[in-house]
Amino acid sequence: MNNLDLSKPILLYGSNISYFTGKMENYFRVKEISYEQKVLNYPKFERIMKEKVGIHQMPAVELPDGRWMTDTTKMIQWFESKIPENKIIPEDPVQAFFAFLLEDWADEWWWRNAMHYRWHYSEGAHFASRHLAEELLSSIPLPIWMKKILLTRRQRNGYTTGDGITKDNLKTVEKDFLKLLENLSNIFKKRKFLFGNRPSIADIGFSGPFFRHFALDPVPLEIIRQKAPFVLSWVSNLWNARVSKIDNDFEEGIPKDLEPLFREIGKVYLPYLSANVDAVKQNKTKFDFKFGNVFLKNARYSLYRVWCLKELRDRYSKLEEKEKTQVEILLKKFGCWEPLWRDKNLPLMDNQEEELPFRADRKMLGVNE
Repeated sequence: MNNLDLSKPILLYGSNISYFTGKMENYFRVKEISYEQKVLNYPKFERIMKEKVGIHQMPAVELPDGRWMTDTTKMIQWFESKIPENKIIPEDPVQAFFAFLLEDWADEWWWRNAMHYRWHYSEGAHFASRHLAEELLSSIPLPIWMKKILLTRRQRNGYTTGDGITKDNLKTVEKDFLKLLENLSNIFKKRKFLFGNRPSIADIGFSGPFFRHFALDPVPLEIIRQKAPFVLSWVSNLWNARVSKIDNDFEEGIPKDLEPLFREIGKVYLPYLSANVDAVKQNKTKFDFKFGNVFLKNARYSLYRVWCLKELRDRYSKLEEKEKTQVEILLKKFGCWEPLWRDKNLPLMDNQEEELPFRADRKMLGVNE
């Protein structure tokens, strides 16, 4: 296991209603890696994170040898390289490419919808603000009601109304979620996971928005109960899955019922990443994005998402020629090829994020709930 000591639990620091902490928990459980979820109060957590990994975000992982880690995607890749048994990354390079494409979409696009349902509706805001006030801000000498107001205002300003959602596009954001539920229901009524009856990195990616948000917060949970019970079953199946006990392999190739998901990536997500690239090039911290019925007003720019686009391209570039041809054909079929390569030069810093998962350069700051 390349000197990875698993005789002691790995420490996972983050809120137990956090998007990315929940994603990492699902990975550890599926992979059967012993961990202990811990909470560090503010402002102590912020100070320690900046010291240990260079940036303040959750979750953070502390290894038994004292090293600290950040960024769920890179952490998972690192653990997969150290623990070759029972991998969640498909062995087929073409399948693996598309699994990582889904994971990236889950991480960087569905974040906004998840935050909307949590903080726009009073039921969600009341639940989440009280939980976080008691969980993360217990050391701050303010009454609970004041902490709740401050948290709700901060999250809305940072991640919903402050990240492109307005009263004019609110219904579009919610229709986007309903369409996702419909597409996922068509998959999960036939099999347990996205690529077969075995969980993959794509399922782990979607556990971010679903496990600690859509299937936890009161408003989206009720929608899922009423409209997408197969999706709710998938959330439970993933939480209880143990890869070592699953004999089934992934289905061959790219299942046809995943095509609507990839078409959405080509139609909206990759063009959004391109619009973000333009904003970063022009040093615009806010930008508008319109594509079809999707319109975001004053969305936050992200240096990290430029790097995410580079990672997708790099993953393609590392494929063998035969595999590149297969991936290119599928990407063109799904409408993903042109927007993936639209921007010739990406505005990246020198050696950006090269020290991940042990050191971060530029990510969206703030508490990831």
